[in-house]
Amino acid sequence: MRIAEIFYSIQGEGGLVGTPSVFVRTSGCNLRCVWCDTPYTSWAPEGSDRTVASIAGEVRSYPAAHVVVTGGEPMIASGMVELTEQLRQAGLHITIETAGTVFQPVACDLMSISPKLANSTPLEREGGRWAPQHERLRMQPDVLRRLMAAYDYQLKFVVARPEDLPEIRTTIRETGADRAKVVLMPEGTEPAPLRDRSLWLVEIAKREGFRFSPRLHVDLYGNRRGV
Repeated sequence: MRIAEIFYSIQGEGGLVGTPSVFVRTSGCNLRCVWCDTPYTSWAPEGSDRTVASIAGEVRSYPAAHVVVTGGEPMIASGMVELTEQLRQAGLHITIETAGTVFQPVACDLMSISPKLANSTPLEREGGRWAPQHERLRMQPDVLRRLMAAYDYQLKFVVARPEDLPEIRTTIRETGADRAKVVLMPEGTEPAPLRDRSLWLVEIAKREGFRFSPRLHVDLYGNRRGV
């Protein structure tokens, strides 16, 4: 498996925010979000090839009960089913962070699904050459429904502007998502824009009955790798 990094930190987003966790970040993605905060796993993927056994062994070396398999897009990685089964055998709580475009029968305790809204499409970056593929793949209602039926889940939306709300409502309607499991998170990697977006996003969450999630790791460490 191509792995960009493995590190021990705290979960910064979603329902398990603040939980000490080992992060396994796979390299490679089928999308090209314009605001991607891990370009080293998508726009310019890097990392090293690792065996499943070596990955699981490194995860077990940390004093954590939770592991987060993220990316990139971990659900396109070969060996993902085997890796999650080994992590399950180690007694770890497994979160998988995915855009929800691909299904694999993984072992997972929390499927953290982040469908990509239209605000993610790279219309101008690199001359827009990735935009058609990204737009075609970014929203897969059938896959979302399948993941939601198979696993405990949260549906986490990266929100850049209030105008994103109609697409969020449409996605919830098309998938039959439980509104109590919908999480809104502000887009951004710098404290000032995150705070500005959080102020109006909290009001939307209150009005709609959704959960709000900060980006705690950015607040604590900034936009740095390995934290």
